[in-house]
Amino acid sequence: MDVARAPVNRRFTLAPMMDWSDRHCRYLWRLISKHSVVYSEMVTTAALIQGGKHERHLGFSEVEHPIALQLGGSAPEDLGHCAKLAEDWGYDEVNLNCGCPSDRVQEGKIGAILMAEPELVADCIKAMQDACSIDVTIKHRIGIDDMEDYADMCRFVEAIAATGCKTFIVHARKAWLQGLSPKENREVPPLRYPLVHKLKQEYPELEIIINGGLKNLDDCEEQLREVDGVMVGREAYSNPYLLAEVDKRIYQDERPIPDRMTIYKQYLDYCGEQLLGGHKLNFMSRHVLGLFQGQPGARQFRRHISENIHKTGAGIEVMEDAAAFIR
Repeated sequence: MDVARAPVNRRFTLAPMMDWSDRHCRYLWRLISKHSVVYSEMVTTAALIQGGKHERHLGFSEVEHPIALQLGGSAPEDLGHCAKLAEDWGYDEVNLNCGCPSDRVQEGKIGAILMAEPELVADCIKAMQDACSIDVTIKHRIGIDDMEDYADMCRFVEAIAATGCKTFIVHARKAWLQGLSPKENREVPPLRYPLVHKLKQEYPELEIIINGGLKNLDDCEEQLREVDGVMVGREAYSNPYLLAEVDKRIYQDERPIPDRMTIYKQYLDYCGEQLLGGHKLNFMSRHVLGLFQGQPGARQFRRHISENIHKTGAGIEVMEDAAAFIR
């Protein structure tokens, strides 16, 4: 796909989340915010090269732009091949995962474990840059295990920056590769925002995006005084209407803020179209359960969908009927 791409504005980004930020989730997010940058779930190079199911792993709707593909891998040649696939499929950016701490990922030498090998990561980034013309970025932690927090993070960043890579998405927690589950690694290690702020101060030429623990737009705007961008993950999934004011407050877009029910009806139209293409309704309905968080009737709304969407013969009417619970 040979298309002219506008520069990606990463002032507000939505995190890659395994099993969550699939194409249906991203479509819902895009209905709420037109400007946020959305990231795919991590896709391993092995899945793309050996599996070959490119539509399954790479397919997305045109309305999802600006969109980034996150890759997991540690072989430069394979990552270069997959970066070219990302460009060919129309992605605006390709991102290397150096932050995931799961045991399964570690076994494949993917994710946070790569922070121990900055030279290898630099080779990977260089191979990706050589293979494509879209932005190549990296997402990583402030450190892993017994790494000296700030000094070792700087050594890692400097090695990658030497390739010409300019964009670093930093999860402001250390990852403990032994002893903590992936869930615990998102919650137990303390957030250390000042280390990320210091990184931006000492490397002003780099684009530094902060990730971890951001719950609302007030928090995000506070962080934007120190860094170039923010990345929000779990909160945007459990409470997607958080995004309703992003375009106005972060991107100064004065278009009217969409209301929840309008968004819901637009998403129902999307679900109906996707059903015709063979997508499963329960895979789509789960992403909208938090849309009415805090509203009267939200609990009954969620319960109706959760209890009925898996029943034999369940169709789009389950989601249509659920709307009646919202007052």
